[in-house]
Amino acid sequence: MTPSFDCPDCGSGLDGPVSRRRFVQAAGATAAAASIAPLCATAKDDAAAKAPPETYVKKLYDSLSDAQKKEVCFDWDYKDKRGLLRTHVSNNWHITKKTIASDFYTKDQQDQIEAIFFGLYNKGWRDRILQQIKDDAGGYGKHQNIAIFGKPGSGKFEFVMTGRHLTIRCDGDSTEHTAFGGPIFYGHAARGFNEKADHPGNVFWHQALKANALYKMLDGKQRKAALIARAPQERNVHFRKKDGIPGLPYSEMSSDQQQHLQGVLKLLLEPYRAADQKEALQCLKAQGGLDGCKLSFYQNGPNGKSVDIGDDGVWDVWRLEGPAFVWYFRGSPHVHVWVNVASSADVKISTAG
Repeated sequence: MTPSFDCPDCGSGLDGPVSRRRFVQAAGATAAAASIAPLCATAKDDAAAKAPPETYVKKLYDSLSDAQKKEVCFDWDYKDKRGLLRTHVSNNWHITKKTIASDFYTKDQQDQIEAIFFGLYNKGWRDRILQQIKDDAGGYGKHQNIAIFGKPGSGKFEFVMTGRHLTIRCDGDSTEHTAFGGPIFYGHAARGFNEKADHPGNVFWHQALKANALYKMLDGKQRKAALIARAPQERNVHFRKKDGIPGLPYSEMSSDQQQHLQGVLKLLLEPYRAADQKEALQCLKAQGGLDGCKLSFYQNGPNGKSVDIGDDGVWDVWRLEGPAFVWYFRGSPHVHVWVNVASSADVKISTAG
């Protein structure tokens, strides 16, 4: 029997288009440095030989006509019914109406948008990202949309691209205390809405396998702490107080288990450009590093029904969480991953399922 998990109209885009419209301060926590320092050393700047995506955001903005800006450009603090639009994230939404591949944009503008998009990823992930977009949205540009908040070149701006299983940002470190420019989302339904236990063809499933390999390393007491009966709603990635976070603390893991979790974190960050990897680690360090995080696996979804696809004990839903760090991997019925990382737990976001 296929497990059930809330996945609100993932393919329908109910959270539809709108009509109109902090360099990270990473300090402290010297005790956390050891847990993340090895990760910092592994990041490679794949874009070193070319202009960073932020450069193309300014070029794109400067090339837009007044009519185009009216459709896709917003004030930094623009709000709509969802609240502060710049901080919104969802599993499937369109931040503006015009798709990238439409004739709304010139060929040069489309090329600039593409340069921004792929510049945000590790170049080794390009083919996998293209595969995900092909499977979930029919290909790059067909169903993705963009918005620009603030004015590029002014020191405060953000480019956002959205679509099915996609929210990605480029902010030039102008969103204070926040990694990735704000909450991001990625996902994949490689072979249909309900995936099989081994998630064939899913470009992100190896991240869950790495986390599950750590679960197998845990002793009975640790597993009892790590395995939680019921998962939170997937969109619940707002920061919680430390004593309200369930799961097995990193501090209660053995050295080999801690090393393995560092590897899990490295794998989670791997798809993204070096600058964003580094920024995420700085944010984590400012909140105590992995020493302040807990790892949890979930037997059932918010509705109480099993989310263990295939009943094989390979936990499809799991979460790495700290005071200002949430990486929520929901792998049932297919992969949804919600990411919210900051250096301050005071950062607020807007979400929708």
